[in-house]
Amino acid sequence: MSDHFASDDPTTFDPAAPPETIVLKVDHMRLELAWRDGKAAEVSAGYLRAACRCAWCTRARIDGTFAASFGPITIDRLTPVGDYAINIAFSDGHARGIYPWAYLHRIAVTHDRLVTKIASGAAARAQVQGRTCE
Repeated sequence: MSDHFASDDPTTFDPAAPPETIVLKVDHMRLELAWRDGKAAEVSAGYLRAACRCAWCTRARIDGTFAASFGPITIDRLTPVGDYAINIAFSDGHARGIYPWAYLHRIAVTHDRLVTKIASGAAARAQVQGRTCE
């Protein structure tokens, strides 16, 4: 049995590891995230707000009163929570959500895939209609 741990390999993702960088974009509508494993993503404020798992948002989902979308929303503040997460305060006044590193990574990967699928679909529709899409 080897004494080598997976976390010793810089190419292996450690879900408890914080992103190497978290950049709040100038427009406050997106977070740019990059991890040690080389993965990076840009996540919209609206997507992050919709992913909130605080008790209030969880209850609203159960009751069927959670907003379907959050429109043009911005990030007002990022606050570290210990060494395992960040708290994100949004322009709609909501500041209860805690985003642990592993959850933030999952959100980023999911959002990045959705953006890729949407872009691919738009390109396919544009080609069908005889236009090019960049």
